[in-house]
Amino acid sequence: MRVQGKSIIVTGAGGGIGEGIARRLAEEGASVIVNDINAALGEKVVAEIAQAGGKASFFAADVTKSAVVLAPVEAAVQRHGKLDAMVNNAGWTHRNRPALEVGEDEFDKCYAVNMKSIYLSTIHAVPAFRANKGGSFINIASTGGRVGSVSNASIYSGTKGAIVMFSKSIAREVAADGILVNCVAPGTMDTDLMRNLSPEQLKAITDQVPLKRLGHPEEVARLVAFMASDAFGYATGATYDINGGWVML
Repeated sequence: MRVQGKSIIVTGAGGGIGEGIARRLAEEGASVIVNDINAALGEKVVAEIAQAGGKASFFAADVTKSAVVLAPVEAAVQRHGKLDAMVNNAGWTHRNRPALEVGEDEFDKCYAVNMKSIYLSTIHAVPAFRANKGGSFINIASTGGRVGSVSNASIYSGTKGAIVMFSKSIAREVAADGILVNCVAPGTMDTDLMRNLSPEQLKAITDQVPLKRLGHPEEVARLVAFMASDAFGYATGATYDINGGWVML
């Protein structure tokens, strides 16, 4: 129970990696606010966490809107008396294709959901962390943000690279307040998106990975739970790769 009694927000927690993170944190004793723009998915995750004996509540929020991002931070403080950690997982990408074929509206949405959301969570969660005399941002980046895209996802990879560098810079700004800012950079995970690929496509992906398999959201979730715990206290501005050895930096 590494995060027993902690108050944690997980954005984009209606499915995939975010859902796995929310479930693991609740299993390990946290009071979790599940955030997603899709209320049906988010409420389903909350109901299943509660059924398993965990503590979670749902908060619908469009992470690209400042006032809307502030609301779940306020809700965490109201419901749990504090905010201990913010897991910025919400993300979006365009269909993989050359950057020259990506529309301006898609570019704007990708940067708004993936990068602007983290800027907004920072300006709204830092005051709550300061009131709590410390806190932790755990920003979900990507292997693509570490080495660049290898699959015609340059815009997406650019947003994830921006997350890594923004996190390093903000980590310096808020360190004196006892606030940690770190990233997790997952490789290719076994999510619904991957299950839609053909066996040939999956093989081409896993052949690049030394462990010869996809990662599981639960594996990312276990790392995040450790990073949100009191045992993780002297690392900030760091990025933790979890990609089966595909990229080693």
